[in-house]
Amino acid sequence: MINSLFPSWLVVALQRVDAVLLAVLSLLIFLGLATLYSASDANLEQVQRQSIHFTIGLGLLVLFSQISSKTLRHWAVWLYSIGVVLLVLVLIVGVTKKGAQRWLYIGMDIQPSEIMKLAVPMMVAYYFSEKPLPPRFVDVVIALLLVLVPMLLVMKQPDLGTSLLIATSGFFVIYLAGMSWWLIGGGILFIGAAAPLMYFFGMHEYQRKRIETLFDPESDLLGTGYHIYQSKIAIGSGGVDGKGWMQGDQSHLDFLPERHTDFIFAVFGEEFGLVGNLILLSLYLFIIWRGLYLASKGEDTFARLLGGSLSVSFFFYLFVNTGMVSGMLPVVGVPLPWVSYGGTSVVTLMMSFGIIMGMRKRKRIYQRDS
Repeated sequence: MINSLFPSWLVVALQRVDAVLLAVLSLLIFLGLATLYSASDANLEQVQRQSIHFTIGLGLLVLFSQISSKTLRHWAVWLYSIGVVLLVLVLIVGVTKKGAQRWLYIGMDIQPSEIMKLAVPMMVAYYFSEKPLPPRFVDVVIALLLVLVPMLLVMKQPDLGTSLLIATSGFFVIYLAGMSWWLIGGGILFIGAAAPLMYFFGMHEYQRKRIETLFDPESDLLGTGYHIYQSKIAIGSGGVDGKGWMQGDQSHLDFLPERHTDFIFAVFGEEFGLVGNLILLSLYLFIIWRGLYLASKGEDTFARLLGGSLSVSFFFYLFVNTGMVSGMLPVVGVPLPWVSYGGTSVVTLMMSFGIIMGMRKRKRIYQRDS
């Protein structure tokens, strides 16, 4: 029946898409659009633009689900190398917006750091796919250098949030490859020892302010602490069952800043309460579980490492945004996946889940002759 309604090439393409994961993603997209409509004060034009982003993203999800592990391995080095070159060009001739130099103009503005969210885990997975596992110490060091170079280039823009996402996506590949717990423990101790140096010499003044605000948000309620203070009020005032869709006071009376982007979780929490938050988080956790399940079915080491890393990195998006909005982490500008407004993040995440779907072992599809 399906074969008679759609072209054979489309039927074959859709067989690579995981229907269960796509169904949950679609539900999350619907919730995101409904929340964005409320957060933007019923701005239908903004919702339409986000819908276009989702449509493009879904198309790329289907497209990337067709790409085999072997093909991705072939392009990993090239994509990583091109991404690093573009990041260097950003620092030299990049476009500056709102005090940050993060874009290149090539007829349109592009943000090369978004490419590295996929290129870095691909490159590290490619490196380990050629090595015996668990990795030797020298291989771990080389892999960390592959992560460190783009991370530092992005930090120079400055873009702390994206640099953390790039670093974690690469680190999770190293972890999944079987990195020794002794090395993990040593790395944690090293980071702890280096933290004071990073604080005083490696951060901008506004970044230090954000960390200080984390520990004492009431110290500057009209300055750096304003976002967190208003966000916590919004989430807390939602109570158990929320105030109802489009009934949030903090967002609709303009107390909550950046409500359609970084702080949209506070809008959702105020309107749908604890029950709504638990449902939303359950959807996210199911997506992460399904991604890890699909990654475990990967056709080779590269596929399993890359798919696993992309799935766990998605959890890091969720953890950082919700922790930031609820006042448990510093504000670093990480969007809530598929709920916050933004084209680049939507498209990148859709591509990553297309890659996860495409990592499964491929079955030969036989078609009847007509």
